[in-house]
Amino acid sequence: MIQWGEMAPYLLGLRLDGRRVLVVGGGRVAQRRVPALLDAGASITLVSPSVTPALDDLIADGRVVWERRPYQPGDCDGVWLVQACTSNRDANTAIAAEAEAKRIWCVRADDKDASAAWTPASGRVDEVSVAITAGGDPRRAAGIRDAVVSALRDGTVDARRHRTKPVGVALVGGGPGDPGLITVRGRQLLAQADVVVADRLAPRSLLDELPPDVELIDAAKVPYGRFLSQERINELLVEHAKAGRFVVRLKGGDPFVFGRGGEEMIACAKAGVPVMVVPGITSAVAVPAAAGVPVTHRGVSQDFHVVSVHVPPGHPDSTVDWKGLARSQGTLILLMAVERLAEIAETLQGDGRSPETPVMVVQDGTLPTQRAVIATLSTVAERVTAAGLRPPAIVIVGDVVGVGQEIEMVRAERVP
Repeated sequence: MIQWGEMAPYLLGLRLDGRRVLVVGGGRVAQRRVPALLDAGASITLVSPSVTPALDDLIADGRVVWERRPYQPGDCDGVWLVQACTSNRDANTAIAAEAEAKRIWCVRADDKDASAAWTPASGRVDEVSVAITAGGDPRRAAGIRDAVVSALRDGTVDARRHRTKPVGVALVGGGPGDPGLITVRGRQLLAQADVVVADRLAPRSLLDELPPDVELIDAAKVPYGRFLSQERINELLVEHAKAGRFVVRLKGGDPFVFGRGGEEMIACAKAGVPVMVVPGITSAVAVPAAAGVPVTHRGVSQDFHVVSVHVPPGHPDSTVDWKGLARSQGTLILLMAVERLAEIAETLQGDGRSPETPVMVVQDGTLPTQRAVIATLSTVAERVTAAGLRPPAIVIVGDVVGVGQEIEMVRAERVP
């Protein structure tokens, strides 16, 4: 049996598209190796008396040729790479010896020291492939691989040095506030930006991580305070993109849920600027969840309605069917509603909602400063004023608030 020395391996990316690869063994090791080989385009022959159900699916799809028998001499003929994955050490030794005699690279799953090649822990982010060997220790290699891939995905590793970087504008949903709730794609694009145009409700801590050469434009729209018009925001997106800079429009929540993302997309399209949309986690669902309230629950609510209350009920500009919402048994999620709670509660009660309907108001949802008030439709305006809750806050109206309270009670009883 060949024992290899302590020299470091020479890492090489094999282009296996259309080339034959032999896999001997049909157990869990082969189950892990075969999909990666298929992703590389390899033509796989699998030799084993039996296979796992997952491998059986790949065989049924015609992606793998299965020789239902043990290994036999000559199986290595005409292949470019061999994976010896049986549970029989003697069989793996024989497979490796035949491959060595025929000058074919062979990976032994059972003995790293006797293996002519190692299968690295690998990962891929866009066009970047990562392969880690860690001296043949698969657990350590996988841990390092995961850390590197994670850093590439979230932009921790400098993503701005790409030869080819995105162009135009990306409308990125930053999520409900907690910086950990931005999507992987959103964080990745943020790390590649030349210019970031940020909303007041975008996750601010992410902005502190931007390199010093990134231009940050504050597009905050503070109620009754400083205000950057939507028209000017549209102009800034187009101006910077046409100057060759990659622009990220970072928004709270989702760009298309009361985020005016559609208007920005139209402005870019009219100007001939490429624009992409990265969906975000909307606060309409995330904040109730963070407060322990499911927006739907079997036997309680089969539907939920998300409403922007930037104008009050009865206002000429309102398109909300308040009478229909009052008659509905579904959950109401109200955004931009805190300062109009008295009018909303009066309207809903006047149109048929019970004054005893449970209501929860959650301020700073998903953030460390999150706090909430629970009341009824008849008392919520007074209770919120007394507690001093202010925007940004989400108002949840419906019996699901009671489900959230039940969950909290169960949790409290389970605490030792």
